[in-house]
Amino acid sequence: MISASIALAGLAVVLAWPAPILLSHAAWPDRAPATALVLWQAIALAGGLSMLGALITFGLAPFGQDLVGGGIGLAAGLLGDQPWSPAGPWHVLALTGAVLLGGHLLLNLLVTVVRTEGERRRHAQLVRLLSTPLPDAPGTRLLDDPAPVAYCLPGAFTPMTVLSAGLLSLLGEDELEAVIEHERAHATQRHDIVLVLFRAWRASLPWFPIAHRAQHEVGLLVEMLADDRARHSVDDRSLARAIALVSTGCPPAAQHRVDGIWSAAAPAEEARHRILRLEAAPLPPGPRAAVVGAAAALVTVPTVLLLAPGLADLLG
Repeated sequence: MISASIALAGLAVVLAWPAPILLSHAAWPDRAPATALVLWQAIALAGGLSMLGALITFGLAPFGQDLVGGGIGLAAGLLGDQPWSPAGPWHVLALTGAVLLGGHLLLNLLVTVVRTEGERRRHAQLVRLLSTPLPDAPGTRLLDDPAPVAYCLPGAFTPMTVLSAGLLSLLGEDELEAVIEHERAHATQRHDIVLVLFRAWRASLPWFPIAHRAQHEVGLLVEMLADDRARHSVDDRSLARAIALVSTGCPPAAQHRVDGIWSAAAPAEEARHRILRLEAAPLPPGPRAAVVGAAAALVTVPTVLLLAPGLADLLG
């Protein structure tokens, strides 16, 4: 299993550094945000599998020729008089690292999910107390606030779109519809789930700059996805005006994304990016299919190497 471990380690390095950097600098994701989002998720999943797989296959190498055999050999050794006799210190260290890394990732995911859901519930309670239902707009609440505010509180059963009186006075009918459809897209497409996963990844590896870059890029992509949903209801000119008005009319302190809350306010550079990409033609079906195929291959390769490490020897 040493060959599989080396291959997985090499793949982990590629997915941890050059691949995310190249993707974040590419121009095509603006033209196919959904496809780019699939690729980002594949990179994150394949990277995690590769890191854990490299440690596991190396650690189990002295105990068997594959994952099952190595696991059985390790279990038999742990029940015997000399549990680590076939393994050297590096193999023991690798297995220990795999357990610690896997536990660290799962624990951070759990903590992030619980914390995000708690913040969402508390915020939803405050909104219900301080707002009123907006007539003719199910699931939408109106805040009596002069600042232009629009955001989404996601939820499995009771998603909520929150608008302010200041926003209603700032936007025209088409611009307001664009904002509402944008926020509803976040709720119906459950963008919060994707962001929670990448937020947990960043929390697990705060010293890892790629984790921060991935979270930022994915956050921008889901904004583009919501914009594309709004384009089904309004023309691009109205959507562009809505993005510009909301981003410039909102105070800087409000221009950030809170855990579990999707705000229409965006930093000026992000808003400019979202407006300019409306002029670009969609990515053709061929390149989209190629990217989806590459994403599937990224997840398949570490999975196969982990479950059948002998293939690495055959390929070698």
